[in-house]
Amino acid sequence: MPQVVIHNSMTGAKEPLAPLEPGVVKMYVCGMTVYDYCHIGHARVMVGFDVVTRYLEYCGYEVRYVRNITDVDDKIFNRARDNNEDYQALTQRFIAAMHEDERALNVRSPLSEPRATEHMDEIVAMIETLVAKGFAYRADNGDVYYRVTKFAGYGKLSKRNIDDLRAGARVEIGEDKENPLDFALWKAAKKGEAAWPSPWGSGRPGWHIECSAMSTCAHGATFDIHGGGPDLKFPHHENEIAQSEAATGKPFVNTWMHAGPVRVDNEKMSKSLGNFFTIREVLQKYNPEVVRYLLLASHYRSPINYSEDNLKEAQSGLERFYLALRKVQAAASTSDDTPANEALAKTYQERFEAAMSDDFNTPVALAALFDLVREINRQDTMCPALVDCLKRLGTGVLGLFYQEPEDFLQDAVGDTLDAAEIETLIDERNQARADKNWERSDEIRQQLLDRGIILDDSREGTSWRTGGD
Repeated sequence: MPQVVIHNSMTGAKEPLAPLEPGVVKMYVCGMTVYDYCHIGHARVMVGFDVVTRYLEYCGYEVRYVRNITDVDDKIFNRARDNNEDYQALTQRFIAAMHEDERALNVRSPLSEPRATEHMDEIVAMIETLVAKGFAYRADNGDVYYRVTKFAGYGKLSKRNIDDLRAGARVEIGEDKENPLDFALWKAAKKGEAAWPSPWGSGRPGWHIECSAMSTCAHGATFDIHGGGPDLKFPHHENEIAQSEAATGKPFVNTWMHAGPVRVDNEKMSKSLGNFFTIREVLQKYNPEVVRYLLLASHYRSPINYSEDNLKEAQSGLERFYLALRKVQAAASTSDDTPANEALAKTYQERFEAAMSDDFNTPVALAALFDLVREINRQDTMCPALVDCLKRLGTGVLGLFYQEPEDFLQDAVGDTLDAAEIETLIDERNQARADKNWERSDEIRQQLLDRGIILDDSREGTSWRTGGD
């Protein structure tokens, strides 16, 4: 089993993965608040932790991957009210859309997806424990707040000083806090909103306590990995630590993982800037595998720039792999292998494993696969050992190369020419070549090229693809 090291956001250093239960990795990732369609930043978290799970399973671990769904939140109730829609109908609609986006991106479902509405008893019980221990209090307005200054380690994940936080803190209208830093664990019921019973009156939980309750229900007081997007480190994950460790008296998480931000044309993604894209908007224009490839071409902790140029580069990168796979399919009748190829496959596998074991370094892992493809292209036969290596690593671990080569390479035909028309022109060109009518042959090639169709001639015949270089 390869030794995996992971960058721990808590310590700022890479540390060996050492699961609490040998052979089992317990991982919890903060999921979506389901009031709208998932955006490209959500896609990065989806794909990133999908690959983490795949690689740990490849290494032989049992991965208990849990990703929650926040289905109780101010944004949900506000959107439902604006739509004149029942909040449960709204959340169900966007949960279904989220799952559609995941399937399109070849993201496997987590082991479980707990919802806040399904864990109200556990949430209330955790708040009761915090109140009993003096870490929380009921205010006169009916809300229950967490006493931030009571928890000595507050700020240890985000490296923020509590005095600096206090200086910038504000109390919103309607809040009744002892300290501006305190945050809501339970919110008193508002007219027209869903509410649940509690010892402090009818109401609903705050966002942070939901994840503390659901993660401990799933994995116990202490577990191996907690992940999420870059914007969650503070205050959400910081508050989770304070709540969970105060309630249980035990360390909450051994390793914290945070994905890097997504920028659009080198600017922060924001609705106000008009550069905010949902996953489904992007997939209307690009093959889902191209988007997945783009997200994996950068290290999960690095900022990633979403742009037309980078998507086109991802398209070209994938084409190189699929052209090689199409070639070996055509050469299947001349399949052959040698001990030298088996040794080469092992070398590329070791390079891939070294990259992925070093904090899931997908760009370096892809570089090893590019070299593997060069070796496949260099050979005249199918070389099963090398192709099997490419599929096991690229498809099994990275979730790429899962389409039929022709399907991927001809994906954009609907925007260019009818496939039957292309084949007719290819047949005409082949006849022109047989007749040594090179002028007509070149005219047809250029006619197709002008409409985005590239012809590839080989001993097996002429094939075609869209786009590319």
